[in-house]
Amino acid sequence: MNSKILLPVIVFIVLFITMIVILILLNVRKKKNYKRTIEELDLEKNSLIGVPILSELSKVRELVKTDDLKEKLAYWDETIDEIKTQKIDALTDLITEADFLVERKDYKNALKKIANIEINLEELKKKTDTLLEEIKVITNSEERNRSVITKLKAIYRECENKYERRKKDYAELGKSIENELTKIDKGFKKFETYMDRNDYVSVEKLVVDLENEINTLRNYLDVTPDLILMAKMMIPNKIEETKVAYSRMQRDGYPLDYLNVEYNIKEINDKITSIINNLKEFKIENADIELKTILEYFNTIFNSFDKEKDAKDIFRENIKKLKKKLEGINKIVYDIYIQMDDIKSTYDLSDSEVGKFGMINKDLEKINEDYKVLFEHGKGKTFAYSKLTEELDGLNNRLTRLQDDLDFHLKSITSMKDDESRAKEQLEMIQNLLEGSKNKLKEYKIPVIPNNYFIELEEAGEAIREIIKELAKKPIAIKVLNVRVDTARDLVFKIYNKTNDIVKSVVTCENLITYGNRYRTAYKEIDDDLNVAEDLFRKGKYKQSIDTSIKAISMVDNNFLNKFDIEK
Repeated sequence: MNSKILLPVIVFIVLFITMIVILILLNVRKKKNYKRTIEELDLEKNSLIGVPILSELSKVRELVKTDDLKEKLAYWDETIDEIKTQKIDALTDLITEADFLVERKDYKNALKKIANIEINLEELKKKTDTLLEEIKVITNSEERNRSVITKLKAIYRECENKYERRKKDYAELGKSIENELTKIDKGFKKFETYMDRNDYVSVEKLVVDLENEINTLRNYLDVTPDLILMAKMMIPNKIEETKVAYSRMQRDGYPLDYLNVEYNIKEINDKITSIINNLKEFKIENADIELKTILEYFNTIFNSFDKEKDAKDIFRENIKKLKKKLEGINKIVYDIYIQMDDIKSTYDLSDSEVGKFGMINKDLEKINEDYKVLFEHGKGKTFAYSKLTEELDGLNNRLTRLQDDLDFHLKSITSMKDDESRAKEQLEMIQNLLEGSKNKLKEYKIPVIPNNYFIELEEAGEAIREIIKELAKKPIAIKVLNVRVDTARDLVFKIYNKTNDIVKSVVTCENLITYGNRYRTAYKEIDDDLNVAEDLFRKGKYKQSIDTSIKAISMVDNNFLNKFDIEK
């Protein structure tokens, strides 16, 4: 065979054999691992009922003297026998089956079987551990319970000493405390009896009961002095103070029925009796909260008393203020109704405006009725002053709102009167202003007055006559009157201003020509221009005349304008 072909074949065969060997080794190793796991599970199975449990059971057998313990021992023997004959045998079968599967190299099913064995072992281990703990409770009972009892006796002595030192603080609870101390003392004696009889089942229960009773007693002795102080001293004192204050306030005329003081005091006394009875039976429960709530109630009651005292003074003062305020508004509304026909005939009031006064009057009548009722209640002392004060505040608020509405509607009438008076005053003022404008024109010899001046003068006069007509009407339409006054005032001021402008222009023309006359003889050009200015003046062209005069005089005098009131 060719060497080139032989070499690859040899290499392939070697690799193949190597792989086979590796697979065989891996398989052997896996089998050993499974075998080792099964052996460990078997050892764990065999240790379930081992020396610890059997040793502790032997100790219990030596202690058995009571039927209870015999019953427990029988139960434990039965449980162990069940584990041995049923559970462990079943586990043995499972382990055998797992080992068989491993031998057959059925590792998949072997793994499932091992998992099942581990679960069962874990459950049995928990059961045997619990069983061992139960047995040890008995075997270790004497040492453990004597240690607990020693500590409990120390606490018991502390409680006994505390009670003796503070016996007065517990008042009528003393008998219950003494009975509890006696009961606990008897429990300690029972403990010794049970221990002598090796009755460890009863000992366990007795120790638990003693521990609960002593801890309860210690807490009881800590808490109850404060509860007794509140129930037998603080609250009774508050009750007496409340009764005295309540009687005095009733004597002074304060209606306090709404506070239900007498009923509440009776309920409080019943509640205190119930709390004390519960304390005698060592039932503390919510006694602290209930007693503090009762004390808080008395604080509330005294606050209510103080509130009533303050409310009485406030009510008496505010009812007087309300009466004065109500009388003032009644008078105003009465006066309005007396004058309503004159007001309606004088001013053009709408039905809505008149109706608003009717609504105000109706609301005012209701407030007057409520005031009388409130006043009688206060006088008759039939209602608590705090309640009356609240009602009074509400009534005062209603009256304030009514007063605001009344003031708002009165302003419309007052405004009409003011507008009428202002119209008459302005009528007189603009008449005088117009007459003064006419007279001012007469004072100056004005060559020409513009035609539109007379037209505007006539318009101003007509506007004044319209005001007079509106004032003569009954009822007066104030809105129309105000428009007439505004129109006439604007027109008269326009005439007034135009009159002043004409007079000022005429005076300025004359003054400039007079000032320029000093240059006529020396300067022909100035003389000619001033002649033109005079001609323009006579034609009523005042602005042109002024401009011509200024131009002429400026030829020889540049600063003369400072002497005249002329806008540059």
